[in-house]
Amino acid sequence: MNRITERLDALKAKNEKAFITYMTAGLPDMQGTVNIIKAQADAGVDVIELGVPFSDPVADGPVIQDASYKSILKGTNLAKTFDAVAEARRECQVPIIFMMYYNTILYYGVEKFVDKCIAVGVDGLIIPDLPYEEQYEIKRFLAKEGAPKLIPLVSPVSGDRLPMILKEAEGFVYCVSSMGVTGQAADFHKNVRAYLETVKAQSPVPVMMGFGIRTAADVEPLKDTLDGCIVGSAFIRLMEENNYDLGKISEYIQTFKAELNK
Repeated sequence: MNRITERLDALKAKNEKAFITYMTAGLPDMQGTVNIIKAQADAGVDVIELGVPFSDPVADGPVIQDASYKSILKGTNLAKTFDAVAEARRECQVPIIFMMYYNTILYYGVEKFVDKCIAVGVDGLIIPDLPYEEQYEIKRFLAKEGAPKLIPLVSPVSGDRLPMILKEAEGFVYCVSSMGVTGQAADFHKNVRAYLETVKAQSPVPVMMGFGIRTAADVEPLKDTLDGCIVGSAFIRLMEENNYDLGKISEYIQTFKAELNK
């Protein structure tokens, strides 16, 4: 079974919510990336989104854009990110998702990319600039045994497209909380509850919400409509402000998880 599905099924059985974090590969360096993955796994994070740096991250706000830029300057690329995952996999089995842009995959080679994901243990993909209508090329390779799940993104304005997007959803569905880019304050869309309820009613997989979440309190009023939440920019800031201290990272994970499931 795919690690994402296995973890989320286990949480459902315990009536617990999932906590998913986003981190940028290559920060503070490649070994630091491996160490942070392992520290989060030990602290109990449920899924890790590992951002592959890209020069034009259109879905990301200033915090993640800056992190991506710093990582690129350090020489981070897809090959090194694969190596980091392979090293982390020697000691932990936490579900890992690549958050990346499609040009990186095209440049690497689509089938070669999927095969490498299978080989090193990448469990899922989030590709924000790849619309549903253009997923056919990569999907034919994602049919391979052990291939990562393509995580769908939906937004408050997905509207009539929702049934189409959700029909083949795997892993979980990523619900964008508001219009715009990542890292905004927790100022969710005015109809966020109705939107989440609509997604929840149609989704064959767990429903997660991201964009603008900083604390477990931000999602407390919506917990009945969610299976978990995703924190990116706030987590990046915490790591930067604490010089990537593994103890602080672990403490944050454990505290957030406890508050999310109290």
